[in-house]
Amino acid sequence: MMNDKNLKLSVVVPCFNEENNVVPLSEAIIEQITNNLSGYDYELIFIDNYSEDSTRSKLEKLCSENPKIKAIFNVRNFGPFNSPFYGLCQASGDCAMLVCADFQDPVELIPKFVQEWKEGNKIVIGIKKQSEEGKFMRLLRTTYYKIMKRISNIEYIEHFTGFGLYDKSFISFLRQLNDPSPFLRGIVAEFGEKRKEIFYKQKKRKSGKSSYNFFALYDALMLSVTSYTKVTMRIATICGGVVALIDAMIGGYYLIRKLTDWDNFSIGIAPLVVGFFFLFAVILIFMGLIGEYILALNTRIINRPIVVEEKRINFEREI
Repeated sequence: MMNDKNLKLSVVVPCFNEENNVVPLSEAIIEQITNNLSGYDYELIFIDNYSEDSTRSKLEKLCSENPKIKAIFNVRNFGPFNSPFYGLCQASGDCAMLVCADFQDPVELIPKFVQEWKEGNKIVIGIKKQSEEGKFMRLLRTTYYKIMKRISNIEYIEHFTGFGLYDKSFISFLRQLNDPSPFLRGIVAEFGEKRKEIFYKQKKRKSGKSSYNFFALYDALMLSVTSYTKVTMRIATICGGVVALIDAMIGGYYLIRKLTDWDNFSIGIAPLVVGFFFLFAVILIFMGLIGEYILALNTRIINRPIVVEEKRINFEREI
């Protein structure tokens, strides 16, 4: 058990167009720390992913009223994965917690996370056991996790979004990764040491519209596939071999039939057309998959920064 004295908690909140949520969320987080974790110092870091509403002006006001509230403004939207990862890397506390700005991650779990951390768990993560989100998105997410759990090279964590607590030793490890396309969920599954899982029911977002739609889920799938699987490329090789074998068998069958019954057996163009389009479809699918791998490889070779800041507020020193 560690001593609470002189320990500092960092809470990182990535946000995008959350003008109605950032103020009440900051109040709710500070209330949890004040009432249940009064022996700790804290910092609350908002990292804004180029909001187009009044989110930034409200964050500036929060920072002016409380020096323990900090803000980072990105020069553009760097996506739902880079920004939270970068925000965690800026934390200076003895541990850092990642909480979404939409109230779907229950802030009431913060004291529970800290308690488990004090008992020696370097990583404490929240797992969505139930959710009040739409049934269609829930089905998509569940399907995504099931697929990744089967094909991934690592023990993929189902219904884990990044919500949780990370010890400063793990945060230090994240800073050393030097990955321009970091995927926190996969990193935690692959490198997370002693880990505690806390189950919770995800609520509906309190206000605003979620920017995490089907396309964001597709990005997560492709990032997972290109970073943590070999199976898909092997499936492509196997499918190519199977299709070639089937084509050879069909071609052999038609050749034998034609040779044995030349005058009465008419091949026609239908088999050729069907075979051509089938083979063409298979080629296109796997060309797209190969393209995703090349895109991921290109991103890593170029090695652009994870996030470029426009402005930061209330940071006395660089991390």
